[in-house]
Amino acid sequence: MSLRYAVLAALVHGEATGYELAKRFDAGVANFWHARPQQIYAELTRLHESELVRATEVPQRNRPTKRVFALTDAGVAELVAFAAAPKQPTALRDELMVAVQAADVVDPDVLVEALDRQAERARRKLAHFRDVERSILSGRTEEEFVRTTRHLGPYLTCRAGIRLETETAQWCAWAIELLRARQGRDQAPKANCPTA
Repeated sequence: MSLRYAVLAALVHGEATGYELAKRFDAGVANFWHARPQQIYAELTRLHESELVRATEVPQRNRPTKRVFALTDAGVAELVAFAAAPKQPTALRDELMVAVQAADVVDPDVLVEALDRQAERARRKLAHFRDVERSILSGRTEEEFVRTTRHLGPYLTCRAGIRLETETAQWCAWAIELLRARQGRDQAPKANCPTA
């Protein structure tokens, strides 16, 4: 998939400047498609040239004129066609998993340290997703939100992120427990893999 569709999807919920779109990416789209602000600006230029987005110049008092981007009908059609096309399964390329696969010859302390770092990253991302979820729901229950929202997509992807990071943190804790038990530092593991 190219960045083009991620940018188009980020514009589904209304017009935005390049800066606002980069912030939208940070808050939502980056959960599943990472892009640097420079990449987003460059893609907006290409989308504008392809007439998939329109750019409106908005004068500002005592500030430079800003460009606000919005989907065109052609942009919506492009996004609809993308969504309807078959999707490739996610290709997982994870260096930590390669190291874990080699657990029989790698120092367990090195793996435990790497797994601890991964679990901490997962907890930080989970906290971020929870903040995003609270913002999206704005005090509503999920049922109220689903019944009244016009923007379900960001909530669905946020919940996917919550599940992924929860499972990652749980798996890391479980793997650390097994590695330590194997070293004889702790007693036998108390629980099965949480994702099994």
